[in-house]
Amino acid sequence: MDQNRTSRGRVQLILIMLAFVGPLLLASWMYFGQNWPPTGRMNHGHGVLLDPIVSLWDELPSSPLAARSADHWLNSARCDDECRESLHLLRQSRLVLGHKMTRVLRVFLHGDSPPDKVFLEQQQQGLITIRNDGLFRLLTESSPGALKPDGIYLVDPLGNLVMYFPPDLDPGDMVDDIKHLLQFSRIG
Repeated sequence: MDQNRTSRGRVQLILIMLAFVGPLLLASWMYFGQNWPPTGRMNHGHGVLLDPIVSLWDELPSSPLAARSADHWLNSARCDDECRESLHLLRQSRLVLGHKMTRVLRVFLHGDSPPDKVFLEQQQQGLITIRNDGLFRLLTESSPGALKPDGIYLVDPLGNLVMYFPPDLDPGDMVDDIKHLLQFSRIG
């Protein structure tokens, strides 16, 4: 009878130890093994995370975007020749966000020639258009050299350049990355 009690006591002690050590062993195996990170939760990689992060508000404190983006993510496009296509992509990507679209503002940074006002009124309601040479220069300098010009930038509510999307990207692909960021973001 003492033999059975001792055996049961040892089994219970081992089970208690496994309850504490087991999760640590499993986490170590997942992290250092081939099973981490889980592929179902990874970013789709359509956009390019910008590194190092540049704070627009530190670099350009007088930018007209600073006051408008306090509680919103900015989805900003700049282009010269293919403005309508980029603006269409920008609008579609925001609409596809569904209920999260209220967290994103669309901003169009134009060059010397402003876009057609009739086109903007008819097709791009809610689009903020600005001309800011300092911001244009900062975006150009902050982009890695391999990126195509005239892409779409994502700026967080703190003014940090977060992500770049090429101008020819499918809106659905861009939305996947933006939804992923918005899901885990606690700001804006």
